Amino acid sequence: MSVLSVAILVFGIIETLNVITLYVWPGSQRSNGVGVFNAWERSKSDPELHQLVKYLVFWVAGTKLIFVALLAVILLTTGETTKVWTVVALILSILSFFWRMSPIARALDSEGHMTPPGYSKALKAMVGGFAGLFALALILSLLLS
Repeated sequence: MSVLSVAILVFGIIETLNVITLYVWPGSQRSNGVGVFNAWERSKSDPELHQLVKYLVFWVAGTKLIFVALLAVILLTTGETTKVWTVVALILSILSFFWRMSPIARALDSEGHMTPPGYSKALKAMVGGFAGLFALALILSLLLS
């Protein structure tokens, strides 16, 4: 199995675990659970708002599920050239986190709206780590080919 295939597979497994968390334990503070946002618990006091929040969480889970399924198809049916471009696309899409989501998470964290405090920094490191690992896999793959 190639370096790129291993990287895609590992990411696909992690995302599958995130999908399970979002569908089964959306209020979790682990994985991609939204329990780190204090507003999750507060939304429960307004049933209409909580239904909207749950809908959006399940929408994200569904989108991630589509994404995981596409990664599986790529792993099972394509050659290395497609996997190279898949990893490039993953790097760019993962880095998009820093454009819109990271500033919001940082602001929420600094205003005390996330538990545990400092979670936005951990999230930033985790997302940056994924992009970095994919970049490393890409470089290794290109050097080994």
